[in-house]
Amino acid sequence: MKIIAVIPARYASTRFPAKLMQDLGGKTVILRTYEAAINTNLFDDVFVVTDSDLIFNEICTHGGKAIMSIKQHESGSDRIAEAIEHLEVDIVINVQGDEPFINAEPLAKVIEVFRNDTHKQVDLASLMREIKDEDEINNPNNVKVVVDQSGFALYFSRSVIPYSRDKDAGVRYFQHIGIYAFRKQALLDFYSLPMKSLETSEKLEQLRYLEYGKRIKMVETTHVGIGIDTLEDLEKARRVVF
Repeated sequence: MKIIAVIPARYASTRFPAKLMQDLGGKTVILRTYEAAINTNLFDDVFVVTDSDLIFNEICTHGGKAIMSIKQHESGSDRIAEAIEHLEVDIVINVQGDEPFINAEPLAKVIEVFRNDTHKQVDLASLMREIKDEDEINNPNNVKVVVDQSGFALYFSRSVIPYSRDKDAGVRYFQHIGIYAFRKQALLDFYSLPMKSLETSEKLEQLRYLEYGKRIKMVETTHVGIGIDTLEDLEKARRVVF
């Protein structure tokens, strides 16, 4: 089973333009992320896929592997699907380009899902963590997920799900952590299928998979990544590096 990591890397960012090219302890954010993915020793290969000449050249000039996007894309899945369409690969891991402090343990967990899936019932695997704070639960920026008894995702939402009509029901709330592992065919199917109403409404690409019957196995973790979405996040990351 050939397993690769792909790091989608847009140059533009609404909240923090050019964040992936910012200096982080003498290296750019995207280069540190790329090197961290390699250093996990979990992947047969690692690629950055980007729409930016600057990012492409940054990776290549440091001996890395980068792929230039040909088309404009609405989502990271679309960008990755175009990049891997003609690659010989079984499982593709989406690594976030703005998380340079990669923890190998949760990545290993999603990979293990496919190693154990002898009947190929899983199309995607992803991560979730339990949240208990009311502000976290109600925050629409925290995507929630509900699962069945076998750990397969039933729905993702920015709203509070499930609605706790019975406060004594013992419901646990889970935040979706956006690390994905895909079977190649599931990713290519996503790329060819049109966006439907649920994805359009919630602006969550994982709903396209569910709307078309793909099975997403969720794995519980306690890991919280350190993402760089703002200048303040970058300053915190710099303190970690130094």
